[in-house]
Amino acid sequence: QVQLVESGGGLVQAGGSLKLSCVASGDTYCISSMAWYRQVPGKERELVAGKTSGDPATYADSVKGRFSIFRDHNKDMVSLQMRRLQPEDTAVYFCSASLTTAKELCYVGGTAWGQGTQVTVSS
Repeated sequence: QVQLVESGGGLVQAGGSLKLSCVASGDTYCISSMAWYRQVPGKERELVAGKTSGDPATYADSVKGRFSIFRDHNKDMVSLQMRRLQPEDTAVYFCSASLTTAKELCYVGGTAWGQGTQVTVSS
């Protein structure tokens, strides 16, 4: 199993910056990719940014040029640097890890989720 813990959310004014961090623990060698999602009440969770080993990062169109995802394999963590934040970026942000079953001793598969961290951008 993999456990994910996010940190770094908070309240910021429009135009400001925040950095979210997510630390993974447990069977981290089973992680094939990590990503950040966000969700607002009444809407589906949406992908913000993702990073698979060996592939370039992917971003939602709404955050391209403003957000940057960085995965540190040595520390089993992923971060999301958010710049030029806008009120529409307000959401609960979740860290996720996709788990492979292609490696020895990796039996679970699926996706692990963090508990979420609130980001609020005031106008």
